[in-house]
Amino acid sequence: MSTASRDLREAASGPLASRLSPRYLEEHCLIPLGIDPDGALATAVGAPLDPTVSDELARIFKRPLRLVEVPASELIAAIMSSGRRSGETNGSSKDDVAPELPLDDLEALANQAPVIKLVNVLLLDALRLGASDVHVESLEDGLRVRYRIDGVLQDVSRLAAQYRAAVVSRVKIMAGLNIAERRLAQDGRARIRLADRDVDVRVSTLPALHGESIVLRILDHAGHGRGLAELGMPEEILRRFERMIGRSNGMVVVTGPTGSGKTTTLYAAVARVNSAGVKIVTVEDPVEYQIDGVIQIPVNAKAGFTFSGALRSILRHDPDVIMVGEMRDLATAEIATQAALTGHLVFSTLHTNDAVSAVTRLVDMGIEPYLVAATVQGIVAQRLVRRLCDSCAESYTPEGAELAGAPPPRIDDERPRFRRARGCDDCGQTGYRGRTGIYEVFQLGEKHRALIVRGATADELRSVARQDGFQSLSAAAWRAASTGVTSISELRRVTSEETVE
Repeated sequence: MSTASRDLREAASGPLASRLSPRYLEEHCLIPLGIDPDGALATAVGAPLDPTVSDELARIFKRPLRLVEVPASELIAAIMSSGRRSGETNGSSKDDVAPELPLDDLEALANQAPVIKLVNVLLLDALRLGASDVHVESLEDGLRVRYRIDGVLQDVSRLAAQYRAAVVSRVKIMAGLNIAERRLAQDGRARIRLADRDVDVRVSTLPALHGESIVLRILDHAGHGRGLAELGMPEEILRRFERMIGRSNGMVVVTGPTGSGKTTTLYAAVARVNSAGVKIVTVEDPVEYQIDGVIQIPVNAKAGFTFSGALRSILRHDPDVIMVGEMRDLATAEIATQAALTGHLVFSTLHTNDAVSAVTRLVDMGIEPYLVAATVQGIVAQRLVRRLCDSCAESYTPEGAELAGAPPPRIDDERPRFRRARGCDDCGQTGYRGRTGIYEVFQLGEKHRALIVRGATADELRSVARQDGFQSLSAAAWRAASTGVTSISELRRVTSEETVE
């Protein structure tokens, strides 16, 4: 637990807070912290205070107020963990909220106002901070809440063990899951309205040693609409990618690990080719964002509606462009390849470390080399790196070992402008704000197709590609660092397995 969270929890059970009811603290999202040297009452608030509440506090404590803004989720978690009970908790003891509670009692706990409010503010804070996931993890001493912001997990708050069952059950009710089932993993989905916008939340639960742990993936419909120009592709790569997706047939593949932004790139490609004269059908698991004018089909493995089954049906609907969320197996890859061979433009993803490896991956899956050579137009590999915070990043000149592995500068490169992270209030002391993509593009030419048909290895293909000016992911990352977009430490974190040749 962080020092700030511990201080909030102590303040919530302290003598100043005891002059107010827990219900009052929860309703107005505040905790009195202490008396300043000048006599003002320092008060933590999770949202702007109504003037009538400010006047009431000043009258109760006979002091002026100094408001200290803290995340609402931390504040409510501190109130709930302080050991005091509001009238809404029905005086439950620690033992009353153990995971073995009867189903009716679990439902009652999950529907208490403090629990509902805590879960809501956790999601609202995550949305405000731009988090992609909320991790609610069951540990021996309670629940740990962490946000994944810009690809990195950050601790948010801790919640006492007696609230574990209530919070976990609340999330499961939201997602339509079975709250009585605690021995098996479950997956669900909820659509909620936060900050005047609709947000989809994908929920996954796992039975762990000390109770269930949950991950909530936030799919913000208002924030997804990135066009190709907003992805951070350098102009040269953007032009090549636009040429690939502008063809009338063939396959364009995007590769990278989970969380590298592949789906975002595919959505941007679909949006670029979407027009009144083009029929586009997607097969996704699940459909993450809705695109106007596009037929989007979610797979349903439980009902037997798989990627391959959906693709077979789609081909009878006369599409021009098909997006396949992922080629997970041979059956899906075969149908996607046949679709690309018979006049359709196919977009899809694979999990490979780099662009060239996608070719050998398709062959290893069982696709004939001549079919790969005939259908694949190009492959994009990508990663996401955190952008340095412009408010606090400092310029410097790296030396020695820090520059190990850096590629030689290109003729058209600007003078290096390396920067490093410092941390400030604007970036939450992380030194970074937001992310951008780094890319490598392998566009197949006649030489590459001939090599693929002959069964060339990835190293052979990569060697020929370099002769044609192919730039690796590591080179792209170093370029982002040398122009001050990201730091050397961040590029090493993201491309730790990459080598510069």
